[in-house]
Amino acid sequence: MAVLVIADHDNASVKDSTNKTVTAALALSGDVDVLVAGKDAKAAADAAAKIAGVRKVLLAESDELGQGLAEAVEATVVPLMGGYDAVLTPATSQGKNISPRIAAKLDVAQISEIVEVVSGDTFVRPIYAGNALETVQSSDAKKVITVRATAFKAAGEGGSASVENVAAGAVSAKVKFVDQQLVKSARPELAGAKIVVSGGRAMGSAEEFQKVIEPLADKLGAAVGASRAAVDAGYAPNDYQVGQTGKVVAPELYIAVGISGAIQHLAGMKDSKVIVAINKDSDAPIFQVADFGLVADYKTAVPELMDALAAAGK
Repeated sequence: MAVLVIADHDNASVKDSTNKTVTAALALSGDVDVLVAGKDAKAAADAAAKIAGVRKVLLAESDELGQGLAEAVEATVVPLMGGYDAVLTPATSQGKNISPRIAAKLDVAQISEIVEVVSGDTFVRPIYAGNALETVQSSDAKKVITVRATAFKAAGEGGSASVENVAAGAVSAKVKFVDQQLVKSARPELAGAKIVVSGGRAMGSAEEFQKVIEPLADKLGAAVGASRAAVDAGYAPNDYQVGQTGKVVAPELYIAVGISGAIQHLAGMKDSKVIVAINKDSDAPIFQVADFGLVADYKTAVPELMDALAAAGK
């Protein structure tokens, strides 16, 4: 059984989610190849070749792949699938964008956001906002799978795979790249950060969110997250959202400030190693999953925490 992993990368390096997806792929088969699809992405391909367990890296380059067009990735992957039994992608926004197209072209059912590989045709995935797990078995000849990267350990370094060039797929003339707007930040990327500080609707305004949450995150070298309620209220941008309809994170430390803990939010962060909750409502659901809970007004608690960190030399 051969497995193809579609790398999550920025053309210069591969992201941690790729290493974790490789771990899932290795549980399926010992023959794991990685596809790096982009533009001027040789450096990313070389980085992927160093991932332990990778047999071979395929490098496909074109303007359309560099623009991240799902149609271009699908047109590149489908012709390669004659040599593979499964294709895996991280369950990122990009992975969720390209996998359904590949599954449709192969005429198979997609298996979404697996958290465990039981066997070559059987997988475990969360349902009901993560409140239950279901075991699914697929009889399809080809498997198209997205992987919840937070459920797997990252594959290490030490590999020495070869890098081969493959043809980039042609894109229909009906598809045209128009524009993209990238959010640039000196903070760690939310999905892969080791520490996340999130704010909720209790912030009351975008100004308060920036005044309270962002300085604490900067002090800890953390990424900034937000609940759906805070995003819907306009306190934080969409790419900050943590939850079932946002990003799923599992950092070493997750600090929830003024977040009640709705099921939608818990689905995106309850696998964090240590959860700290600050909320003045002692009955808030967030305290049911928190390792450490402080029943207090964030307007008092956060400044005290900042002072304690400063005293500790942070």
